[in-house]
Amino acid sequence: MSMKPELNSVEKTVNLDTMKPTSVRWRIFLMLLVLSAINYLDRAVLSIAMPAINEDLNFDPAIVGIIFSSFFWGYTLVQIPFGILADRVRPDKLIVGSAVAWGIVQTLTGFVTGSKSLIFLRTLLGVAEAPVFIGGAKLQSLWLTSAERGRGATLLTSGTPLGTAIGGPIIVVFMAWFGGWRGALIATGILTLVIAWIAWKVIKGTPATSKSMNEAERQYIQSALDEEYEAQKGTGHVKVTVKDYLKDLNFWCLNLGFFFYITVFYGLMTWGPSYLAATQNLNIQSIGSAVLIIFGSGFVGELTGGWIADTWRKKGGSFNVVMRTMLSISGIVTAVSIYSLSKTTSLTMAITLLSISLFFLRWGSLYWSFPAALSKREHIGIVGGCMNFTGNIAGIIIPIYIGVIVQATGSYNIALMTFVASGLLLVLASVLIKYNRKFGSEM
Repeated sequence: MSMKPELNSVEKTVNLDTMKPTSVRWRIFLMLLVLSAINYLDRAVLSIAMPAINEDLNFDPAIVGIIFSSFFWGYTLVQIPFGILADRVRPDKLIVGSAVAWGIVQTLTGFVTGSKSLIFLRTLLGVAEAPVFIGGAKLQSLWLTSAERGRGATLLTSGTPLGTAIGGPIIVVFMAWFGGWRGALIATGILTLVIAWIAWKVIKGTPATSKSMNEAERQYIQSALDEEYEAQKGTGHVKVTVKDYLKDLNFWCLNLGFFFYITVFYGLMTWGPSYLAATQNLNIQSIGSAVLIIFGSGFVGELTGGWIADTWRKKGGSFNVVMRTMLSISGIVTAVSIYSLSKTTSLTMAITLLSISLFFLRWGSLYWSFPAALSKREHIGIVGGCMNFTGNIAGIIIPIYIGVIVQATGSYNIALMTFVASGLLLVLASVLIKYNRKFGSEM
């Protein structure tokens, strides 16, 4: 009986040494970039179309603030439950299921008749979109080495400014093609369902089960993750509970830093178009162009920040030094730019300052690499959920806060000063984090 000869261990090693690894992991994170862009296009469409919606439904500024905020009611409420779920189910299924759900809800939003139905569906949209970034943080721990997670985090979240940037021109075109804001909302919902189907084809599976990657890439990922796991074991196993997190200054600084970062970004995302319309007398087409420039700058800044962080670390930079330096620059430049914005009346200068602000503010997306970097592997989902829960409390508060201020004062100055303070507090929280230890250790 003949037997098929097998490669001995030496031959296998030689083959793997000479085999060029595939790049399936990066295709997955590029797909997540596309998915997060659609995620934020669906969020931003209401901000961009609000002047047109207001012509039909006639909301006052306080109601507009509540409508903008309502998305975050649902989104924030389910962050921790979905974080727990992300530690128990495959993140690819969680992410794609989320995309299907929010595509359906977005389509239904095109049929609203007033503030109550719009608030209800925006709240439901928040629930549907909630798992995406938590699931993406979990995917980082499965597919990327520790030296790649800066780029992974920024690919995951760079869809945020990209979706907001392209949202302006796309919504303007959809409104022209499909008969106004209702048709635009329905079209973006259908587009989401198409992207969800494509995403499932790309991101399904794990490194152990993927049929697209070769053995060289599989071994590269596995050996790096094994090395990271052994390093964690070397520090001693510590059973970490929620009570331990609440005693850990690192954990609180993580959550507060993300809160201040989100305060500025969501404030600009929700009210930025209305601010430009009110202070610069822009129409819907001009708003779309301005949003493309401003948030397009944020997209470029985010990718640049991820590349700088990973390159610096590969050249031997300390995790503490890299993150504290980059996040300090992010907060300080944001604060200075927004303060300068409050002093200008020039449209060109306003767009320039907002573009500079978004470029550096989006370095804050490095926070999405921290759940994988600072948590035990089995707690990444819950830590990401807690971080996003705390951050998105800002998403609930800031749109209503700005709406009330604008209605009461007729001015955006107090809102802009709030962003300045938040940028500086982002710096403070970020420099207090000890990036060289896991949550629950050395407490």
